Amino acid sequence: MKPRLAPRVGLLPGYPLADVPRRKRELLAAGVDVIDLGAGDADLAPPDVAVRGLKAAVDDPAMSKYGFQLGLPAFREAVVRYHRRRFGSEFDPLAEVLPLIGSKEGLAHFAYAVAGPGDVAIVPEPGYQCYMGGSICAGAEPYVAPLLARNNFLVELDQVPRDVLRRARVVFLNYPNNPTSAIAPREYLERTIAVCREHGIALAYDNPYVELTFDGYRAPSIFEVDGAREVAVEFHSCSKSFSMTGWRLGWAVGGRELIGALTAIKSYHDTGPFLAIQRAAVDVLDHAEALAAPAAATFQARRDEAVAAFRRQGFEVTPPRATMYLWMPLPDGIASADFARQVLDEQGVIVLPGSAFGASAEGYFRVALTVGEDRLAEAAERMGRVLARA
Repeated sequence: MKPRLAPRVGLLPGYPLADVPRRKRELLAAGVDVIDLGAGDADLAPPDVAVRGLKAAVDDPAMSKYGFQLGLPAFREAVVRYHRRRFGSEFDPLAEVLPLIGSKEGLAHFAYAVAGPGDVAIVPEPGYQCYMGGSICAGAEPYVAPLLARNNFLVELDQVPRDVLRRARVVFLNYPNNPTSAIAPREYLERTIAVCREHGIALAYDNPYVELTFDGYRAPSIFEVDGAREVAVEFHSCSKSFSMTGWRLGWAVGGRELIGALTAIKSYHDTGPFLAIQRAAVDVLDHAEALAAPAAATFQARRDEAVAAFRRQGFEVTPPRATMYLWMPLPDGIASADFARQVLDEQGVIVLPGSAFGASAEGYFRVALTVGEDRLAEAAERMGRVLARA
């Protein structure tokens, strides 16, 4: 008799990038010139200071020991300095900061800390898949909140049914947003915090793109909003701003009760990020703004070229003010999965169809600005050939 799988496994939606690596390998083996605009993993190098710091840290035997949830106190203190300098927020490094093995696992585990059977988790669609996955694995009931153009791709909690709000224990928000690149006005964040406080809803504020902003826009921390500390935990990552995706290092900050609950959950799942990486990240965070600025400038230049190139090919695109993505609508009647498959098979270009993020995202596709301007222009031209025949 075979072991029985837990019902939650069957509830998990398919992961959007699951079959892309296999298909990419097949095309490359066939000699196809593939342009990968799928995963948000840019071709930029990590900061020199991070590489030097890691090389030095691995020579210290103490850095190869268990870090547990405490991790490296110096990393916690660097996080506090960064938030004080960047956002004017103060945190206790031992009680209100938590190192993460990338923000993804922290976001998924947060659902375990605040929600369970009978509770509701409000999950944006489209959105990062760990919001949905963590909620399902925690036993909570996901309530899908569609991100729609008419609402500026914002989760409007006042549009959620009152009976859902009464049962809601967590809401996931991500601004600047992946995949839509939407940004959240201060007034919106204030309204959202007010609703969370009224209903006792924990807010998981996913903020990995905070340094990748353009045209003078400055993205905020949720803790710049009065009352946020009572209900919110903010998640950050070294992955996007500092091109350290594979290093798997992030952090969470928030009030001691919520951070303590997340710490307790994680204590049973992992023993913390590699200490040597935490040591290398101290120098990164102490120079975060200067180190992230070149990446932001690179993505802004790529945005400008890509927007112009896709417009020349007949695509509708609004220049984003943040992130590393373009979120583009398709003409009526063109299914996003069919379009993405066609541009991959016929033109060797990888993009993510909106439907991979859920039904609410149908009719769109995401382009990651992960290659240089010339390759983005080439990709737009190839995709334009498919659009012209649609």
